[in-house]
Amino acid sequence: MANSNDNNGNTLKWHQKLKVKYKLVLRRQDTYEERVSLQLTRMNVIIYAGSFAILMVILTSLLIAYTPLKEYIPGQSELETRRQLYELQKKSDSLERAFQQKKMFLENIRTVLNGGEHPQRTEVRRKDSVNYKEVELTHSKEDSILRKKFETSENYNLGALGSASGSAASSVLFNNFFTPLDGIITNHFKPSEDHYGIDLVAEDEQSIKATLAGTVIFSDWTTETGYVLALQHHENFISVYKHNAVLLKEQGEQVEAGEAIAIVGESGELTTGRHLHFELWHMGRPVNPADYILF
Repeated sequence: MANSNDNNGNTLKWHQKLKVKYKLVLRRQDTYEERVSLQLTRMNVIIYAGSFAILMVILTSLLIAYTPLKEYIPGQSELETRRQLYELQKKSDSLERAFQQKKMFLENIRTVLNGGEHPQRTEVRRKDSVNYKEVELTHSKEDSILRKKFETSENYNLGALGSASGSAASSVLFNNFFTPLDGIITNHFKPSEDHYGIDLVAEDEQSIKATLAGTVIFSDWTTETGYVLALQHHENFISVYKHNAVLLKEQGEQVEAGEAIAIVGESGELTTGRHLHFELWHMGRPVNPADYILF
């Protein structure tokens, strides 16, 4: 190697020594034939060594960050496990809340379809003894006067509702509830007797109308109440129509207020003749339909 002194024999300073060139030679041991020779300075060696160290640090960091090797580093595995458990806990909480909401919704529907009775109660008995086949479909003098008063009153003039037909528009009140069926009330709302709606008797082949716009959430046959249709409305209202002869809508369909949804009938075990058993529920509790609708 070259001497650390200059040509005059003077000792070089440290920053000058960094620029002194050295020759690295590789020879064969038996023939001393030169194979490789490199000219380097101390500065070159420092730069190459530093660059190699930085490259190794970068490669090691990437290897740990993107491979399972990070799990063997103390503290990293526990932190990642806690993060994953936290995310799973949030998802499970969300699923539990959604499940509880669905469960409550289904329980409310089951309660409605069971006539407000407890789901475990199996014995169902009819509390009234009205024979709907013997009911005469006539209106009293007082009833006719009352109907005429409402039809001619300016407060209930629905002429502006051009989209509604005359018969349908005449049944709309100020809160937009439609009368589901034009008929005679034979049994009123009596929660104390497990009668959570009203019974309406009408002539054959009459159509039953949706009291409000909504979505069909049930449209099927039940043993006690025959063909049943239930609608979900805004503001957490549910209307239920029982003992139908024919159902005109299927589950999932959207209906408009006043639209025909069924035909009046006498299906099911809990009936003594052709009539509609109509129920109105709000927030999971039965309410008196007569408080919302003019029959």
